[in-house]
Amino acid sequence: MNPFGTVEPPPGVNQFGGGLEGLPLFLSVILRTLVVIAGIYGLLNFILAGYGFLSGAGDPKKIADATAKIWQTMIGVLVTAGSFLLAAILGQILFGDVNAILGIRIFTPN
Repeated sequence: MNPFGTVEPPPGVNQFGGGLEGLPLFLSVILRTLVVIAGIYGLLNFILAGYGFLSGAGDPKKIADATAKIWQTMIGVLVTAGSFLLAAILGQILFGDVNAILGIRIFTPN
């Protein structure tokens, strides 16, 4: 007898499968969502920094702040994109497959 009863998964969870088979797919969806959020955040930062740069009206402090924000955003976008490139290169070198690191697989005794 189970003292806690049975728990049914919420709607939409079944598309990921059950047990450890669905975990890699779920993590992949989370990773892709985070990358999209980083891209949207980077785009908004570029727009706001550009507006700050244009509205600086010759004030060196405002222009320097906007320039710093543009550079920081560019570095963040490059790090986000570069992480995929680095994962593909390491996957090719170590495992002979560019998707070895990005396509997470969990091996079970079955």
